[in-house]
Amino acid sequence: MSSLSLDAVPGARPLTRKDYKTLSLSALGGALEFYDFIIFVFFAAVVGRLFFPADMPEWLRQLQTFGIFAAGYLARPLGGIIMAHFGDLLGRKRMFTLSIFMMAVPTLLMGLMPTYAQIGIWAPIILLLLRVIQGAAIGGEVPGAWVFVSEHVPDRHVGYACGTLTAGLTAGILLGSLMATLINSVYSPAEVLDWAWRIPFLLGGVFGLLAVYLRRWLHETPVFAELQLRKALADELPLKAVVREHRAAVVLSMLLTWVLTAGIVVVILMTPTLLQTQYGFDAATALKANSLAIVFLSFGCVAAGALADRFGAGRVLVIGSLLLAAVSWTFYSSLRANPDWLFPLYAATGLAVGVIGTVPYVMVKAFPAVVRFSGLSFSYNLAYAIFGGVTPMLVTLLLKADPLGPAYYVAALCGLGLAVGLYLLGRERRVA
Repeated sequence: MSSLSLDAVPGARPLTRKDYKTLSLSALGGALEFYDFIIFVFFAAVVGRLFFPADMPEWLRQLQTFGIFAAGYLARPLGGIIMAHFGDLLGRKRMFTLSIFMMAVPTLLMGLMPTYAQIGIWAPIILLLLRVIQGAAIGGEVPGAWVFVSEHVPDRHVGYACGTLTAGLTAGILLGSLMATLINSVYSPAEVLDWAWRIPFLLGGVFGLLAVYLRRWLHETPVFAELQLRKALADELPLKAVVREHRAAVVLSMLLTWVLTAGIVVVILMTPTLLQTQYGFDAATALKANSLAIVFLSFGCVAAGALADRFGAGRVLVIGSLLLAAVSWTFYSSLRANPDWLFPLYAATGLAVGVIGTVPYVMVKAFPAVVRFSGLSFSYNLAYAIFGGVTPMLVTLLLKADPLGPAYYVAALCGLGLAVGLYLLGRERRVA
């Protein structure tokens, strides 16, 4: 069944005030939810000292702390699949609201939790449980948000909607970075360790619950409403239909997610640490440059989505992949000789990473509406769990062989993005 035949939103009409309201509330909620998910990593060192035994070796404490952080990623596929299943059967809005509630409450509880000194081994166990719930929530939020906004807007604005939502998610990373910088600037290390570390978690929980309230004003998508009206909802397990009938769409979506992880995990999440360990920048300078890169990434996501609407995803992926390969290679290879170029080069690289704004556009279009949430969620979360987890280890191994290891990895994934873009470009021309 074609997804286009089920789109109840006319493709020719312009975006209305109601559309912009939906996009704004969705992007705001996504930013707050991603902030809740990512804030843990910015305070990992403090959490490790407070939630594990004081006499534990530092390397083991850090390993276990990041293990708890990684548990959130491992929980993403299962949480995403379950929430997508009910999203395809009961409605997009219900799962869209549930996901942010499941993120906000654990974040709030993390800020209120007693430490290892107070309750012993129960502290890390409860922390792990809360992190797993967060992972399940983000597994439903990201694909659910893309599906939700894409089914609300006219067909010719799907790329812009997905790009805007993706920009909101990246803004959540920026909020986490800025909050960590603020807390560590205002309070002394002793105060942060004593009580100030709780502030970002408490604020995240409160703002998350506010986002739950704001999402009450959103309406079910016209596409799902028409599916209900026609009684055309999936008559079997949606994921079963995805695996049986849409394998090509699953493979395409997983490959594009791999490209996405190269941009986000390497360029945005790993590079601030690399700037300090490999290039000799201090932490404050690295974080400021990273914040600037994220701002430009957000602009890049919106631009890439809008360009995909205008020129097709294939062309944008081809040009964007070539641009990212060139700019990121210049960034990693030039910094040692030209440290003064850090801010403009990192900003340009962040803007080029914005090509990932086309990824949700392609994935949303790849699956018919009746199983869209399940298909997108299964592909995206499974690929992110695999590639998002493997990427840091691969880049670390490459670094041992060559200081330009990150540049090689990003360039290789740009090659994959280029190949997928050429495939899509050929398909778009055949359809035209």
